Amino acid sequence: MVWGCLSANGRGNLVNVNGIMKKEDYIKILEQNIRQSAEKLGLGTQWIFQQDNDPKHTAKVVKKLLAENNINVLEWPSQSRDLNPIENLWRELKTRVMVRKPSNLKYLEIYARKEWSKKRLTSVMKKKRLCHWLLRNGMNNCTNEMFCQNVKKRR
Repeated sequence: MVWGCLSANGRGNLVNVNGIMKKEDYIKILEQNIRQSAEKLGLGTQWIFQQDNDPKHTAKVVKKLLAENNINVLEWPSQSRDLNPIENLWRELKTRVMVRKPSNLKYLEIYARKEWSKKRLTSVMKKKRLCHWLLRNGMNNCTNEMFCQNVKKRR
């Protein structure tokens, strides 16, 4: 399991998680990576953090940490997984890593980090997000017809 973040500017840190992530693990990850990633992505001080409604994300201690650090959190409806942009990134990352057929956890981590660092991964996600947005808003004139066709087929 890994934790990662993204913005329209690119990808932030990618962190390995051993076993099942608990709220205590999540707090450590946030403390060590959220500001660093925001800085790396050039977000300045006015940005909003989006996460889903996983119990560890909504735990009181996590909310307290975010509030104490003046991190604005986007209110997110439950059962809206398909709308969360990072879910598309995770799917793309998983596809790219599994094609490389990692033989053990060490290679799984190596391949995940290599794929995560590729600029192409971000450009693919930006194009897919654009197509999703265009289709949701009734516009079918996406600049990359191949991506839009794939998005339309999945709908």
